[in-house]
Amino acid sequence: MDTLLKETLKEAIDRRYPEMETESRHLLSEIIVRREMEKGEIVLKEGQISQNFVIVGKGMVRQFYYKNGKDITEHFSHEGDIVICIESILKQEPTRLMIEALEPGILYLLPADQLLKLSRTSWDINMFYRKMLEFSLIVSQEKADSWRFETARERYLHLMKTQPEVIRRAPLAHIASYLLMTPETLSRVRAGAL
Repeated sequence: MDTLLKETLKEAIDRRYPEMETESRHLLSEIIVRREMEKGEIVLKEGQISQNFVIVGKGMVRQFYYKNGKDITEHFSHEGDIVICIESILKQEPTRLMIEALEPGILYLLPADQLLKLSRTSWDINMFYRKMLEFSLIVSQEKADSWRFETARERYLHLMKTQPEVIRRAPLAHIASYLLMTPETLSRVRAGAL
């Protein structure tokens, strides 16, 4: 197992289910597929069916969609994060949520069918699968609550506190769409005008 895979898998597992035994971690490492990505590459396109849980080894990606002709960022993910197009992967239906590489990097693809097969025989892997889904649902709920209840400034400050890597590495236009702002509003928020 290469060093980056070992470190990435350890971080991703430890964030969700740190109790996982060494043998189960090894089973996961055996089904992972390494994929290099170029900046700007669309890793998962609209209309495709998501077949993999994606673990970011190196670089940053975003999940996004189009609404009324506008590009809206749903999530940002970087080293150690797990990217899931949850509806597509669970229903095995075409996705509207795309994944784009914001930086060149390395992804580790965890094939859903193989993960589910392992989860039937390994309690550890079953728990890891469950924790990945739970985490994804919690993040989605927190984001929805932020959109509903927080001001533009509160959303920006929350992002700065909880995801400083996004503030440092993502393009401002994508940050603005993630926060449901125009780039001009984001500039005013950053300047402290709101």
